[in-house]
Amino acid sequence: MSVATFISRVLGFIRDMILARFFGATGTSDIFFVAFRIPNLLRELFAEGSMSSAFVPVLTEYQTKKGDKDANDLVRATFLFLLLVVGVLCVLGIVFAPAIVKVIAMGWDPGSEKFASAVLLTRIMFPFLLFISLASIVMGALNTRGVFFIPALAPAVLNIVTIVCIVALAGQFTNPVIAAAIGIALGGLVQFLFQVPAFFSRGFSFSDGAEPRSYSGFHPGLKRIGLLLLPMTAVLAANQINIFISTILASYLADGSISYLYYSMRLIQFPVGIFGVAMGMAVLPTLSEHAARKEFGVLKDDFSFALRLLFFITVPAMVGLVALRLPIVSALFQHGEFTFAATVSTADSLMYYSLGIWAMVGVRILNSTFYSMQDTGTPFRIMVCGVAVNILCSVALMGPLRYNGLAFANSIAATFNFVLLFYFLRRKLGGVGTRRILVSFFKIVVAAAIMGICGWYATQGSIWASGGHILQKGVLLSAAIIGCISIYLLAGHLLRIEEMGYLVTKIKERMSGK
Repeated sequence: MSVATFISRVLGFIRDMILARFFGATGTSDIFFVAFRIPNLLRELFAEGSMSSAFVPVLTEYQTKKGDKDANDLVRATFLFLLLVVGVLCVLGIVFAPAIVKVIAMGWDPGSEKFASAVLLTRIMFPFLLFISLASIVMGALNTRGVFFIPALAPAVLNIVTIVCIVALAGQFTNPVIAAAIGIALGGLVQFLFQVPAFFSRGFSFSDGAEPRSYSGFHPGLKRIGLLLLPMTAVLAANQINIFISTILASYLADGSISYLYYSMRLIQFPVGIFGVAMGMAVLPTLSEHAARKEFGVLKDDFSFALRLLFFITVPAMVGLVALRLPIVSALFQHGEFTFAATVSTADSLMYYSLGIWAMVGVRILNSTFYSMQDTGTPFRIMVCGVAVNILCSVALMGPLRYNGLAFANSIAATFNFVLLFYFLRRKLGGVGTRRILVSFFKIVVAAAIMGICGWYATQGSIWASGGHILQKGVLLSAAIIGCISIYLLAGHLLRIEEMGYLVTKIKERMSGK
């Protein structure tokens, strides 16, 4: 899953580099990102676990207790239910696209050409919601049969199709950003179709042998999936809700503000997606098994270790993004219409967003631990409070810090969520090894800070202010990153960070074939 996610994220960066080259960080790119908010919201919710987290346990139970036939009936019933319900939502979304854009970009004049273009792009991309919903069902079904790589790789296909459409079709339209919207919609369809052959080969089907009740929409498994799906989706939606709020408020700021926030958020989603999401999904079955057996002492140990290991990986990524923010943005995006001024603005917002990475990934582990004990209420209530904190901080900070204030508010809200979740989990379990976690976190921060200072000094120079020079920038940045990793590992060894010793041991075992 991590390998496939890494491939998808890299292709996502290539897609964003092409978007930056063709459209820069201007009013044109703002139009696309406003229109993309709705499909991107659903992608985050479904592609990163809510549907699978609700669908897979119920499907697994049907398959274990009732056999393949009943499991296949549930898959078909869920597939048809989503096809009908989400299909209707797509039609409504296309019809009421002006109202949707008005909500997302309240600061735009409804009579302006910019507003009309956003409405058009929203209508083009709305079918993406249907395709990604169907793809999530196929992904969940494949996961229950032990197939993980193909579903995890499917989002990479979306990025490939989008890239091809932008390059091939941008010159065919008066408004070239339409090509990107077509790429998103078409990419969603291909993402679904990419998984279908594996779906059929594992014994599933969409119609053959289905009982009438499977197509009535009242399959008993649907209710159970819905009861699990709603709170999980709401919790996972917190990050996208915060981004959504930032988009609304950024529409009142200068042109380019929405784009700065988008590009910087895409960069922090790299470590969050690869490590935070993967760790949260990977640890859930183990924690659930301990909870079912009432082995709460082992559950606490596994939670503590998973959190410490995640911090060991993501805190240096956070510090690295802060220290190397200007070279990273310059190397990835400063081409064509993307100017140095846009690079500086994007790098500034990246710094404020990055401050919350440690909390964002930590929340993934905390939520999984609550879910393992079948507690979805606590994460949901804390999520609601976190959204409220984000709104208040955004309004308070967008005046003095502009778009940077919106990014900083997101980090503050993530930290608030983490602290509250940790407090209530500690109270629920009667302790989770807090002292051990804090000692490890302190050592990791010290090692990462040493790394960050060295990385910042190593990348000082005028090349980052100029456009182009892709190869030269790439070599310099790659060398700096490799050097930073080496310094971090050396500092971690000197500080005797426990999690580093564990990883070294595992690598040696793999290399020796044990």
